[in-house]
Amino acid sequence: MKISFALKLASVSLLAFSISACQTSSVEQANSVTPNTSALSLEQIYKEKVFKSESIGRIRWLKDGSGYTAIENSTITTTTESGEEQAIGKDIAVYKPDTLARSVLVSASELTPEGAESPLTIDDYIWSEDRHKLLIYTNSKKVWRSNSRGDYWLFDLQSKKLKQLGGTMASPSNLMFAKFSPEGDKVAYVFNNEIYVESIENNQITALTNSSGNGIINGLFDWVYEEEFIIKDGFRWSPDGSKIAYWQLDTSGSKDFIMINNTDELYPTIAKFPYPKVGETNALARVGIVSLADQNTVWADLPNNSREMYVPRMNWTGNSNEVLVQHLNRKQDTNILYLTNVNSGKSKAIYTEKDEHFLDGITDAIWLADGKSFIWTSEQAGWRHFYKISRDGTKKLDLTPGEFDTVDLIKVDEKHGWLYYSASPENVSQRYLYRSKLDASIVNQKVTPEAFSGSNSYYLSDDGQWAIHTHSSVEQPLRKFLINVEGHKQQHQLMDNDGLTQKVNEMALASTEFFQVNAQDGVVLDGYLMKPVDFDPNKKYPIIFYVYGEAWGQTVQDRWRGNAFFWDQLLTQKGFLVASIDNRGTRAPKGREWRKQVYGAIGVLSSRDQSDALKEMAKRWSFIDSERVGIWGHSGGGSMTLNMMFRYPEQYHVGISSAPVPDQKLYDTIYQERYSGLLPDYEEGYKQGSPITHAKNLQGDLLLIHGTGDDNVHYQGAERLINELIKHNKEFDFMSYPNRSHSLREGEGTTLHIKTMMTNYFVEHLKP
Repeated sequence: MKISFALKLASVSLLAFSISACQTSSVEQANSVTPNTSALSLEQIYKEKVFKSESIGRIRWLKDGSGYTAIENSTITTTTESGEEQAIGKDIAVYKPDTLARSVLVSASELTPEGAESPLTIDDYIWSEDRHKLLIYTNSKKVWRSNSRGDYWLFDLQSKKLKQLGGTMASPSNLMFAKFSPEGDKVAYVFNNEIYVESIENNQITALTNSSGNGIINGLFDWVYEEEFIIKDGFRWSPDGSKIAYWQLDTSGSKDFIMINNTDELYPTIAKFPYPKVGETNALARVGIVSLADQNTVWADLPNNSREMYVPRMNWTGNSNEVLVQHLNRKQDTNILYLTNVNSGKSKAIYTEKDEHFLDGITDAIWLADGKSFIWTSEQAGWRHFYKISRDGTKKLDLTPGEFDTVDLIKVDEKHGWLYYSASPENVSQRYLYRSKLDASIVNQKVTPEAFSGSNSYYLSDDGQWAIHTHSSVEQPLRKFLINVEGHKQQHQLMDNDGLTQKVNEMALASTEFFQVNAQDGVVLDGYLMKPVDFDPNKKYPIIFYVYGEAWGQTVQDRWRGNAFFWDQLLTQKGFLVASIDNRGTRAPKGREWRKQVYGAIGVLSSRDQSDALKEMAKRWSFIDSERVGIWGHSGGGSMTLNMMFRYPEQYHVGISSAPVPDQKLYDTIYQERYSGLLPDYEEGYKQGSPITHAKNLQGDLLLIHGTGDDNVHYQGAERLINELIKHNKEFDFMSYPNRSHSLREGEGTTLHIKTMMTNYFVEHLKP
């Protein structure tokens, strides 16, 4: 599959080449394995979906803890052409947690608009506080990563009336983030970058903002805020329903990125959106508080607010008089918390969070009901802990003391005085439920029983008494239980996944071994290794590493991985070892120092760790063939794959890099500057950490994959890397996927095609 780009480019366009470059091997080749009863095929995994997990649909706990609601198939059915019974629409059912007694709260027939032939499709739903009204979100459309624009319908459970919100503005899929006022008498939403409020009683619609245009947006975020601060909904009701606090962004200073769509219409079309790259101009963010009575906005007076500052979080503070605004500098090492008076806009600094390098995982302050204190996440003690901080910021109580990281805050149960969170102090690949008293009289009490070894997640009811418990491990598919939290008493098993579990148990599986090795400076690195079922320790085996390696992922986890697990099993059936290593800088719960040592040169220390791990593994296990080493990864893992192939070409012989960032200066401000530092201060770190700098060292076989419609990691980077490889006369293989986004999932047959190509590439070049 070696292609000479100099010859190829002379006769065809790069795009035409990229579509066909990797088609030399057939699907049949990828699926050929030594016959046995558990032989896997790519079609089974990605087309026929033989190993699809069960699901129970979206569950919502009721505020009073009396039960939970779920979206389920309607009892109304029709007969298909093949003679099968098929449900028409969805019902919303309610279950009592103690008995699992079920009743239908809202039926599909009630969610059928007048004159319509079928019920509304339920993309999401929201209850009013009194549970008398329901918002149905439907006809949703994708905006970047998620479907955040659609239609909203209001259903009154007492009158049984169904009506669409938006009045004359209600053209298809154009409302965003609709939510009830605390009293349930109004609904606010975003339309065309403005915030509106609609009265439920008379359908009167009032515009609360009127400043959009020329880059101004209200109540929502630009691409980089949504992606990197994980925040989409840009407004918050006050507790008394009289005001709304909201973000306004002026994106006019940010340059547009342009993407070309060559496939959907006769002539190419373009999409453009503000996207600030490293060192470029950010949007200006500010917080306003608008009164429903007069539509007047009071702006939070944040000292030194500019395009060099971020406002990543804001919320009400247990009353309707003040909002808490977090003000983060561009370097992202200092976050100042301000209490802002909603009538004057005057802001008072109450607390400052600082870090030598960067602050990671920005979260909301969670206010306790009396408004006298809030729960806060901090790494100031060297570990990620939860604290209770007084309203004035002067008193700070560590609720999770100890030399370990918490992972997620699950629930604050004020009535019973508990803070619930996930952690795993003894084994960083696993996750368990813990709790501490809000006065720290009891801390770090493990709730998950020992029987549930692996990964555990919980969705707790508001009263903290019940939870949906999800358990899995590396070889155990997902199971879901309804439990009474006190004593972790199982009330019901909601999903057993017995069908999938039976298929797994009947297969001759390659076992997964978790292990540790030391980097050259003694730091312990975690990994896993999978061996073929017919493994012979006296033979030599090629090895394939799956890598991520950046700050937003941890690959070495004892959890169910779905189709990724079965693809790895398929690779072992073909005679490969499969492994993964977490290097420093990954989001493993191993302390602040572990995550932040990579600062200022992302890709340098982390790639050294990967290299060290391979060396140590080869010393420990003689069956690893050090002359046949493959590696692959997506996004940050694609970048790491390039770094390993370019920086350590003597160790890594075959690489598949999917949607990488070859040049860190091409990525967005918030993510890249957080971990790599500001460009004027760390320009050499950007250079050395970027794979493109070392492309001239390529020796092995490289397959580069990218979607032309990637709004996240732009196709631009792939073209720059291609030019660099051409300059140094380095041969490689390349596949572009027209109009696919960063996930590379759109389009019929895409996933099967990618996995077929990747499998063939490893088989051809590593020769198991």
